[in-house]
Amino acid sequence: MVMACRVVNKRRHMGLQQLSSFAETGRTFLGPLKSSKFIIDEECHESVLISSTVRLLESLDLTSAVGQLLNEAVQAQNNTYRTGISTLLFLVGAWSSAVEECLHLGVPISIIVSVMSEGLNFCSEEVVSLHVPVHNIFDCMDSTKTFSQLETFSVSLCPFLQVPSDTDLIEEEHALKDVASQTLTISNLSGRPLKSSELFKPQTKVEADKNTSRTLKNSLLADTCCRQSILIHSRHFNRTDNTEEVSKPDGFQEHVTATHKTYRCNDLVELAVGLSHGDHSSMKLVEEAVQLQYQNACVQQGNCTKPFMFDISRIFTCCLPGLPETSSCVCPGYITVVSVSNNPVIKELQNQPVRIVLIEGDLTENYRHLGFNKSANIKTVLDSMQLQEDSSEELWANHVLQVLIQFKVNLVLVQGNVSERLIEKCINSKRLVIGSVNGSVMQAFAEAAGAVQVAYITQVNEDCVGNGVCVTFWRSSPLDVVDRNNRIAILLKTEGINLVTAVLTNPVTAQMQTKEDRFWTCAYRLYYALKEEKVFLGGGAVEFLCLSCLQILAEQSLKKENHACSGWLHNTSSWLASSLAIYRPTVLKFLANGWQKYLSTLLYNTANYSSEFEASTYIQHHLQNATDSGFPSSYILNEYSKLNSRIFNSDISNKLEQIPRVYDVVTPKIEAWRRALDLVLLVLQTDSEIIAGHGHTQINSQELTDFLFL
Repeated sequence: MVMACRVVNKRRHMGLQQLSSFAETGRTFLGPLKSSKFIIDEECHESVLISSTVRLLESLDLTSAVGQLLNEAVQAQNNTYRTGISTLLFLVGAWSSAVEECLHLGVPISIIVSVMSEGLNFCSEEVVSLHVPVHNIFDCMDSTKTFSQLETFSVSLCPFLQVPSDTDLIEEEHALKDVASQTLTISNLSGRPLKSSELFKPQTKVEADKNTSRTLKNSLLADTCCRQSILIHSRHFNRTDNTEEVSKPDGFQEHVTATHKTYRCNDLVELAVGLSHGDHSSMKLVEEAVQLQYQNACVQQGNCTKPFMFDISRIFTCCLPGLPETSSCVCPGYITVVSVSNNPVIKELQNQPVRIVLIEGDLTENYRHLGFNKSANIKTVLDSMQLQEDSSEELWANHVLQVLIQFKVNLVLVQGNVSERLIEKCINSKRLVIGSVNGSVMQAFAEAAGAVQVAYITQVNEDCVGNGVCVTFWRSSPLDVVDRNNRIAILLKTEGINLVTAVLTNPVTAQMQTKEDRFWTCAYRLYYALKEEKVFLGGGAVEFLCLSCLQILAEQSLKKENHACSGWLHNTSSWLASSLAIYRPTVLKFLANGWQKYLSTLLYNTANYSSEFEASTYIQHHLQNATDSGFPSSYILNEYSKLNSRIFNSDISNKLEQIPRVYDVVTPKIEAWRRALDLVLLVLQTDSEIIAGHGHTQINSQELTDFLFL
């Protein structure tokens, strides 16, 4: 990959510098308006267009120890959640720089680890106030509301970023409203105070702000929401004992209230639009797939009384490059591509129910299941000239064909590879064999068609054969959907099968991978939202709340100093306690700077600010107002009540309930934060090449620098 190099200063922490360098390459992928990159192979000079962090890291040289750790963290996030990867990578870079600054100021490593971990834990608890309950989505489905009705709005209730109606049709000159104030309006809509009476101002201020917010009562949906604990886990390293013993300061003890009012979301279309983050075309397909699963579940049950769970393992994609994007759709059943040579077979089978056999492994002459031990010291001797003329594979293929004829099987799905010779024989006998089929597809056909999966064709008997499968072309004119690899799309389905396929098309082959990645990102966002039954109010509000809380916490720590730290630590030395009191405000400040950079980059990537400095100044203005008020949540509600401000367009200011909100998934976002910080602290503690101080000034400058090629 062609990439600029970065100078690495050997007198600074090299591991952290490498993390910052890697993270710098993906900053344009942050936010809904992603800038694509062309990756060029220096050897073969081929190029590919990418717009995701995962695809970017696949093209970088990650052979170093730090690179492998970064790749492991990114892959873990991607394999589990399929979202939050860009956030993870950016925060790795931002917090690596923050830790470097702390080291430069002489902050002990143990203090950095302890305070940063404490700060992130505090943020994770505070953002619970931004949870939006997601309940009874399928009990309140409105068949009259469509996805397109909501996506036409270009302004949301609470985004830092203005979500476009379609990322492919964004104009550079689209106006960004006063969205920082707008985001502030949602940072604590639950009404739960951020925490302590010592941290904030007197209660009379809260009451005054609550009175101001009553004007919005009719436009808010209320629900009771009890505080839930946050799942804390990471696969990178265990925190030190010092961190575990750090508790919240006395100034942050939680107030206990009977009930908390908050937003709620009970509409699937609204939830899907809020989680689309501007990619409405992909999320629309996901929403349609969920609708199909729900309808199929209702048909199978005879009613919809049982709770419905979105099963993402039964959603599949079929990519058809070269076709217009308008051909993208969602269909019940299993859509896949086969060679054009199967065209006569499809025509023969499409008007009749066929019998099906499912093979778990490969369908080849040499395939043996896992655990099979080949007998040793056995030599096969051919006695017949006829056997010598026919290869062993030919004999095997003839035997397989005889088995299929015996049980009147016309369709074979194979989870592994298939012998090319067998495929040819099956085509001549009007039988269709499809290889590399996903295990969930096999299971779905086994359930719906009554088939039993077998490892070898010799195990097939009447009880293993399924019935009633329909084989047809995806489109009535199959030649219209032949891709560039000379393959055609076919549809396999049977009554009651729980399978949905999203057909993804794009006239530009280089963009096909990006389109599929975007679809799965949207699918997993909606999946985790429905699974957890809660989402965050999004658009940057969560990050702004973290920034506000850390800012106030740092200022409060600076004022309290030694008096404050006496209540936080137990069984620690006086040196550690005094060091913590001295350095804690500094570390919290640099941790907060990571959120500041995150939000600044989000705004800058919208192309509405000439520089990140300008975007940062804009955020700092509202941050100062929020912290000066003493009640960030009250400041938020005051800003929200200013309907005549630049936050909303005048033509929709009276239609608050119709403006789609922006949502974020909860656990994937929190876990992206944790993985990012865990990785930074892991590199900090394990890298042995830490050079601090300003000594050895006579060292040759060439020996102090090196180049890191990406």
